[in-house]
Amino acid sequence: MRTTDTSLSASRPPGVPTRAWRTRLVVVGIVLAALNLRPAITSLGALLEEVRDDLGMSGSVAGLLTSVPPLCFAVFGLAAPRLARRFGPGAVVCAGMAAIGAGLLVRPWAGGTAGFLAASALALMGIAVSNVLMPAIVKRWFPDRVGSMTGLYSMALALGTATAAAATVPVTEALGGDWRSGLAVWAALAAAAVLPWLSLTRERGEATAARTEAATGGAAGGLRMTRSRTAWALAVFFGLQATAAYITMGWMAQIFRDAGVAAGTAGLLLAVTMAMGVPLAFVIPRVATRLPHQGPIVIALGLCGLAGYAGLYVAPAGGAWAWALLLGVSNCAFPLALTMVGMRARTGAGVAQLSAFAQSTGYLISIPGPLLVGVLYQHSGGWGLPLALMAALMVPQMAVGVLAGRDRTVEDEAAR
Repeated sequence: MRTTDTSLSASRPPGVPTRAWRTRLVVVGIVLAALNLRPAITSLGALLEEVRDDLGMSGSVAGLLTSVPPLCFAVFGLAAPRLARRFGPGAVVCAGMAAIGAGLLVRPWAGGTAGFLAASALALMGIAVSNVLMPAIVKRWFPDRVGSMTGLYSMALALGTATAAAATVPVTEALGGDWRSGLAVWAALAAAAVLPWLSLTRERGEATAARTEAATGGAAGGLRMTRSRTAWALAVFFGLQATAAYITMGWMAQIFRDAGVAAGTAGLLLAVTMAMGVPLAFVIPRVATRLPHQGPIVIALGLCGLAGYAGLYVAPAGGAWAWALLLGVSNCAFPLALTMVGMRARTGAGVAQLSAFAQSTGYLISIPGPLLVGVLYQHSGGWGLPLALMAALMVPQMAVGVLAGRDRTVEDEAAR
């Protein structure tokens, strides 16, 4: 069966509201939730030096702090499908937004490094469960518009990422220069995201509908994702693209600076790379759902990445803008991965289970990459070996992406 936007159409599960205003409220909720899925991370990155100095963090603790997000995404994301079956996906996302807001509000004044880490973990827990359930909510509410809605959600996520990175320092300065205020202000965005989901979870039968769908779809306990080759391919593809993204965010500006590019220009180049995800995150999912096989898109994005890494090796300063654009295109493997998660399962419950497996496994895979790049850079004294590693990882990313893009569903492979 060809899995496209048109072929995914199905009646909504029992108990899901169908009135137009509720559908619009879901759209607003999805967009606001997506906007909140990265500011907790990128706002901290912008003020990490100030946070370290004020709290007396050692370099090793700061390094741990930068590695916590993917670890939390992997660990807490596993709980999302079970929570969604128990309480309904909307209620879990609502609680996730509340956890993000509480964590962001508390952590600047938590009192010391331990409290800061604990409050950050609370916010990341909310991000993790929402990460996993967003594709399932899109599948459940918009089965005939998976591509366009995934594109909208991915675009909002990229916009939230870039906005927090760019605006945190100016906002901090406008609030008097205190980093605590600059970090805490993002809790207001999370509080705004709670409101539409709070309204939706008051709908009677929301959790019952989720349990009914899980039972009728057979995804609540009848799937073993480890038996599905497609699930494994998606998990590895997700992990390798996340590895590339974290390496880019963590090291690309340094590559340019070591090549003689001014610090301000290097930061602008990184911002351009991140900003490429805003328009392309909307376009790529719409194109992907119209194809019977997403392999050609995987290959095209991978070739852009290889070209960008080759350019950074040959002429990092001379072609800096071209390499930033190419790597920005390559990083759009993330919205493609989310789209394929929505297309490789038949039901919302199946998508939730596949999303949890692919994202949790993928984020675990992504943890060593940025650290290994740092080790190679330190011991080799240059960027030749790190860039070779980045390019080498792009090859298996393309291979497993082609496997993940085949027209099949995990229900056919993983059913007991």
